Amino acid sequence: MKKTAIAAFTIALLTATACSNKQAEQTESVSETQVSAVDPGEGFQATTNIRYVDLDSIGEHYYLAKDVQEFTLKTYAELDQAQRTRAAEIQRFAVQVDDKVKSNGYLSEASYNADMQKLQKMQTDAQNALQALQNKAERELAMQNQQLNDSIQSYLVEFNKTRHYDAILIKATGLYFNPALDITKEVIEGLNARYNKVK
Repeated sequence: MKKTAIAAFTIALLTATACSNKQAEQTESVSETQVSAVDPGEGFQATTNIRYVDLDSIGEHYYLAKDVQEFTLKTYAELDQAQRTRAAEIQRFAVQVDDKVKSNGYLSEASYNADMQKLQKMQTDAQNALQALQNKAERELAMQNQQLNDSIQSYLVEFNKTRHYDAILIKATGLYFNPALDITKEVIEGLNARYNKVK
């Protein structure tokens, strides 16, 4: 009976060992598969050499960004002024036509129709002129914003030639960044140092 119990125990032990070895081999096989499935690229080494910048701060403190913002506000103010000026001209003429109708100032239907056509032309001309101004403003604003983006991008490329970061991220795109990785202030100082305002 003792021999049977020892034999059963030995079989159970061997089975457990075999299962354990098989499971370990499967785990190693899965690990090797997972590792080999990732092609990191030639010369790649995993690092955490990453930094981030806060674009809102750059927008507030980079001189070019401030100039673009000022240009944007000025452009929209000019558009608003042009719209109000045209609207006032049209409104004045519409009031004149209305007063003329009320005071029986039109001697013929033809003269009334001529003024109504003039009013419609004023409205069409104003709409076309304002649309042309808006299109021009949008093109200029797009160029200014492109210049701003290009300036920041090209500076970061030059900046990183001496830092050798693996990535420079934008703070707004992440959920959490260690504040020690923030290089915004240094980037703003560099951007402003190389900025030459064109009058």
